Amino acid sequence: MLTTPATLDRFLTPSHQRLWADADDFAAQEIHPLVQHLESQPSRVDRKVAQLLAGRRWFGVTVPAAFGGMQAGHVAKTILVHRLARVSGAAAAILQAGLIPVAALLHYGNADQHAALLPGVADGSLLMSIAVTEPDQGGHIGGMKTSAEWDGKAWMLSGTKVHVGNSHLAHRHVVVARTSEPGTRTSQALTAFLVGAEQKGVHVHRYTGRIGLHGFSFGVISFDRVRIRPQNVLGEVGQGFDVAQSSSILYGRPNLAAVSLGLHESAVDLTTQYVSQRPRYKGAVADLGVVRDRLGRMSARAIMARILAYHAVDMLDRGLPCDAELCAAKSLGHELAAEAGRDAMELHGANALLEGRPIERVWRDMQTTYAPAGTGEVQRIRLAQALLHEHGHPGEETEHTQWSVRLAYLTRHAHEDPAAAL
Repeated sequence: MLTTPATLDRFLTPSHQRLWADADDFAAQEIHPLVQHLESQPSRVDRKVAQLLAGRRWFGVTVPAAFGGMQAGHVAKTILVHRLARVSGAAAAILQAGLIPVAALLHYGNADQHAALLPGVADGSLLMSIAVTEPDQGGHIGGMKTSAEWDGKAWMLSGTKVHVGNSHLAHRHVVVARTSEPGTRTSQALTAFLVGAEQKGVHVHRYTGRIGLHGFSFGVISFDRVRIRPQNVLGEVGQGFDVAQSSSILYGRPNLAAVSLGLHESAVDLTTQYVSQRPRYKGAVADLGVVRDRLGRMSARAIMARILAYHAVDMLDRGLPCDAELCAAKSLGHELAAEAGRDAMELHGANALLEGRPIERVWRDMQTTYAPAGTGEVQRIRLAQALLHEHGHPGEETEHTQWSVRLAYLTRHAHEDPAAAL
């Protein structure tokens, strides 16, 4: 019988362990048979995987039970993304990208918006995206060019967003745009809007393939004077920076740490199997001391990444200050996975370069987790800022401005049993 790693026992309830087994079974039975098809059509948007995930109601993993959601917390969310990524980085990406805008809706939506949208998210009939990144600005939110102007009755939204997760699948987009005059502080200059995919002026560009995550659409959407009614402002006017930042920090960072972890573990497993079966004189490549040294380092890295990823989201579920832990989990998660990926490719030798090899796919998918939700450099700068504040450096954020604290009331429901509704 498959069991969860003993290193995670302190973070997992019996309900989490059941969810872990359920996710593994789903990934093996439903997702694995689709992987070859996804890989064979790198420029095609896959819709089947999203439908399967919606059928399990997993897009509602953090949605309150009052709206039909699982209300299962961040550890449960991490389990789902992590276990999917072991089989398919694309499937994990589809799920995690669909969960980030849900965070924006949960944190900043009003009662009417919750009532109108959360039941659809919970039952899988409504898939959302979040559109923040722009062609020339990347993750520099302060340089945002997309704007919305008030015409006296509605907001008129214009601009272009790129790298929008689930761009071609989403029914509703959370779009962050500039609504204030130049010179206004970024923290007050932006506003988030709920935009229907079918609205006039919304154009989803033809998808072109990426180096990894084949089947997952992270494409381009342009907006040409899209009319947004006041009731579709998410949060308050001028609060868009907070909407984008909190969603990225509390959901984006741990989600991407989970994707990296699943790919990391897959690389370790594939490499262990390969060197154990690859002949070498009268034994196997795995008999060589230098190879065992590499495998040992890969194993140690995976243990570190696994503990850090689950430690961070366990703190988040408990309503504890953990912005730094979320930074570290995302940054180190990718870094450790990338090191394991390099070792895996080298231990596979020239065979790693052959298209169609699982390790080649895993390595490509690993490259996609570095930039989203902040590069490694961005995460380390945030960690340094936290250290400088602890030692009295002026001007840095205090503990009470951490997003994990400011929005803790939305996660404390999971304190006693984070997976009670599973």
